[in-house]
Amino acid sequence: MSQSFLSVEKLTQRFPDGKGGETTVFENATFGVEKGEFVCILGHSGCGKSTIMNILAGLAEPTSGVVKMDGYAVSGPSLDRGVVFQNYSLLPWLSALRNVTFGVKARNPGWSKAKVIDHSTRYLGMVGLEGDVIHRKPAQLSGGMRQRVSIARAFANHPKLLLLDEPFGALDALTRGTIQEELLKIWSQTQQTVFMITHDIDEAILLADRILLMTNGPLARVAESVEITIPRPRDRTGIVEHPNYYAIRNHLVQFLGRRSRELAGRPSDGQPQMPETVRIDLSEPERTAPDDTHEDNPRLRAVTH
Repeated sequence: MSQSFLSVEKLTQRFPDGKGGETTVFENATFGVEKGEFVCILGHSGCGKSTIMNILAGLAEPTSGVVKMDGYAVSGPSLDRGVVFQNYSLLPWLSALRNVTFGVKARNPGWSKAKVIDHSTRYLGMVGLEGDVIHRKPAQLSGGMRQRVSIARAFANHPKLLLLDEPFGALDALTRGTIQEELLKIWSQTQQTVFMITHDIDEAILLADRILLMTNGPLARVAESVEITIPRPRDRTGIVEHPNYYAIRNHLVQFLGRRSRELAGRPSDGQPQMPETVRIDLSEPERTAPDDTHEDNPRLRAVTH
């Protein structure tokens, strides 16, 4: 079997429990992300989502296991991995434009100043920031504008992998929806690989190709990989009309509300903990047997393998 673009192999993280022992956050987590794929991960607080994100970003080292990207082990931060945090993480003494050009110049040291500015301005425009706004410092921008700058900065550097850590968690619902649409637009143009943490089920369905579901911690694991069988392009109002929307949503709600707890706390016994693939599709007609060809109703398909 060929290796995925991003390959997480038997990843384990343990922390001291303050009593002389250790707490296992997750153990032997194993999953992959394909090139150009948009993957969201869902799970309750404490299951280790942010820990996985930090390891993928090179900001933390796992207790054991390895993360490979493009065939090479991830070690330390890199311009090949861009991160957008919930708290914006902009340099407060620089304008919005210079927050973007700072990384672009580092990524492309041979570019002229004019090319760096033109490239950075174009990406700010892709998230709806133009004119005088791009010359303002972060303190002069709204929360939504700051997050737009963070997204533009990350995409402008053309990282091989873009990591989004609940990037819309601090925003109001209207601003959140607008920036979700901007994110989809810019991703559709760049087709970069995205791995995103979110607590919002509807956001994950709107954005993702697949949703990874984690059980509760400790001894959490990535238990399921749910395919989003709703065609692109998507928008917030249109997806609720698709026949698969509520079937997928109900599956996610039931997992997070019940099964995440029931499946928690199971040791791996040294084996890779790979998620089951779940596909739910009400849009495909049922293939009927010869003796019941009069039935032509669509069916629910949930396939795990």
